[in-house]
Amino acid sequence: MIKFIAAALWICAATLGAVFYSFQAAGERGVGEPPKPMLGGLDYVKTDIISVPLIKDAKIDGYFLTKLVYTVEPEQIKKLSIPAPALITDQVYSYLYANPQIDFTKKETIDLDAFRKSIRDTVNARVGVELVHDVLIDQVNFLSKDEIRDNAIRRRRGAGETAQEMTKAFKQH
Repeated sequence: MIKFIAAALWICAATLGAVFYSFQAAGERGVGEPPKPMLGGLDYVKTDIISVPLIKDAKIDGYFLTKLVYTVEPEQIKKLSIPAPALITDQVYSYLYANPQIDFTKKETIDLDAFRKSIRDTVNARVGVELVHDVLIDQVNFLSKDEIRDNAIRRRRGAGETAQEMTKAFKQH
């Protein structure tokens, strides 16, 4: 019986200690204080694949493909009069056409940090508030004109062979 009473007192003391500690920790942070960015409070918005034709010597040299994720303040994005993905896409085009020295066939000339920072800063400057906190790269590719042509030929051949196989199977039945 004494062990039962001692265990009950121990459980009560541990519970009171935990409650006291949690109230004390919450008081240090401040009641009603917004959570820290990157730990909550921001929305993560994904873009569709953005395809930018790259022109060199008055010819299309290839396509820059990217898929981005950006963090925004939910209250600020609701105030926009144009869709945020349109702003991001416009800034990707502007960045790539404003920096013709970037050669996507050489990894040394590609500075992804500068790309992310430029997209974030130009969108925020254009809107007039800190809308975009961070730009994350979900996917980035460069396809040359020759790679696109080779892929299209392979697809056509594959589709033609599949159609021939289906025709043969249909005739057999």
